[in-house]
Amino acid sequence: MIPKLGSCYYPEHWSETQWEKDAKDMIESGLTWVRIGEFAWSRLEPEEGAQNFKWLDQAIKVLGNAGLNVVMSTPTAAPPRWVVDKWPDMLLVDSDGRSRKFGSRRHYCFSHQGYLQESSRITRLVAKRYGKNPYIKAWQLDNEYGCHNTTLSFSASSESSFKLWLSNKYKTIENLNESWSNVFWSMEYNSFEQIDLPNLTVTDANPIHELDFRRFSSEQVVKFNRAQVLIMREHTKMPLIHNYMGKITDFDHYEVGNDLDIASWDSYPLGFLEDRSTQNEDFKLKFMRFGDPDFQAFHHDLYRTVGCGRWWVMEQQPGPVNWAPYNPEPARGAVRLWSWEAIAHGAEVVSYFRWRQAPFAQEQMHAGLQRPDGESAPGLTQASQVNSELKEFDGIQQVQSKVAIIFDYESCWAWEIQPQGKDFSYFELVYEYYKALRSLGLSVDILPPNQKDLTGYKIVLAPGLMHFDTDLKVAIESFEGVLISGPRSGSKTLDMAIPKDLPPEVPGVVGTVASVESLRPNASILIKAGGSFNRWMETLVDCDNVIEECEDGRPALIGQTNRLYLTGWGNQEALTRIFRDACLSQNISTMDLPDCVRVRETHKHRFWFNYSEKETNVSSVSLPPSGVFWEPL
Repeated sequence: MIPKLGSCYYPEHWSETQWEKDAKDMIESGLTWVRIGEFAWSRLEPEEGAQNFKWLDQAIKVLGNAGLNVVMSTPTAAPPRWVVDKWPDMLLVDSDGRSRKFGSRRHYCFSHQGYLQESSRITRLVAKRYGKNPYIKAWQLDNEYGCHNTTLSFSASSESSFKLWLSNKYKTIENLNESWSNVFWSMEYNSFEQIDLPNLTVTDANPIHELDFRRFSSEQVVKFNRAQVLIMREHTKMPLIHNYMGKITDFDHYEVGNDLDIASWDSYPLGFLEDRSTQNEDFKLKFMRFGDPDFQAFHHDLYRTVGCGRWWVMEQQPGPVNWAPYNPEPARGAVRLWSWEAIAHGAEVVSYFRWRQAPFAQEQMHAGLQRPDGESAPGLTQASQVNSELKEFDGIQQVQSKVAIIFDYESCWAWEIQPQGKDFSYFELVYEYYKALRSLGLSVDILPPNQKDLTGYKIVLAPGLMHFDTDLKVAIESFEGVLISGPRSGSKTLDMAIPKDLPPEVPGVVGTVASVESLRPNASILIKAGGSFNRWMETLVDCDNVIEECEDGRPALIGQTNRLYLTGWGNQEALTRIFRDACLSQNISTMDLPDCVRVRETHKHRFWFNYSEKETNVSSVSLPPSGVFWEPL
């Protein structure tokens, strides 16, 4: 498979006389895919019962005739004003009880049945009209589920749906009271109708109440997406895609992905560094024109799993964005660097957002491949270069990595609900492990929490995994490699309670968590062998084997050679040291990479990436600024 390039295009933003030239220019630049239609509902249906598809018919014809493969979208991420007027209670409500108003996008509640019917109706209209169109080669459903904090809704429709969901799950109110341990603080209910949503309580709501609401809210996203999937399957055989976002964890992407054919995500390295990174200011300054060298790679690997091996970058940053606190220009060559890293991680398509910068509305400061006047922006030159370089390859095939890390959305919700320390973050914990592995020159697979087979892996990491799924436990029993878990792994039941026999409930690990503590930001506990713990520390007793100790005498690493448990949140020094030793025990070669250089291995090539404006030498490889280098294996 030879990856392809594309762009996001909005024919409704430009004169029809411009479309043919734009399509021709895309082809000449090396682009072969174009996504359209995800925000076009008001032009397709300006008022109820009045459709206007002729302009879109023509746009698809012009783009297709030029040789472009069209990704058509359902327009449900931006319902027009008349839909809101028809269903005024469809707007989502935030945790403070404030309704999110019309005037931008994603202003709907996933639980609202009226909007679900409305979105299904427009989806069916679009599917019937274009499902067999020969120019349309893929479909995107909606756009960026969860973006702008739009998964959790505390609306009346959410409340009524949540009560029904609880009734279906627990059957009787007595079962719910027992599972939720509502004897605490006299929280017992006499009926499901008495249950409110877990917001605006005097102090913390019951953590299982919150976790069940998170589970419910995630299922509403799955249900909404599935409704469109079922309609589309009736009218097209083309693959169905959704474009996920970076560090959006409030719904289960694996469950949504199970209904789709391809996963995609929207990669904005500079925007995410400024807007979503917890790195310190020195780090952000150093990488302000490149982005975090591991953030994009983490999501590439995650969404490759969500898509069961098939994934795209639907929106790749081509220049400054408009939505972060600060929006610097990418370094010269950075767009090429990002494109190639996505390709090395298995992207079938890298699509740039957008073709031409809009001169109006909310995104007018967001760069495109072209300036608003139609002249080329720097990103277009780099995209064309990538297209030329791809001709050197007869295909780029992925292989199973030797190392994997488990990522679990439910664990993320659990530790957001009960962090015990202000800065405890499941995402950050997993990400720190991932960064340490990448700094050793390792390619990493990301696995779901219900992974049934670990064959082929030599090291699997499960940091902070709240609860071990039955299928995963069975897989671990026959796993001959090294399992590294902790901290907080196996520390809760599914009802968000401490296990009867105390944590950690991790297969193959013998020990008892006697107490836990969260550490202040500048506090650390030194490990005798090197490195330290910060943020989180557990005191374990009755361990079968203490491998490493902290300076204060507490166990730091316990277990046997192939079942290891870390008792705290290790810093990068500690993690890389421990992971390097584990790799050595499994005959896995490692490197010591500078923080600006990363590596990815495919079936036939090793790719090197230099996230720096300076030439960097590693071993026998010399990487130019913003350099990408590949060598045969």
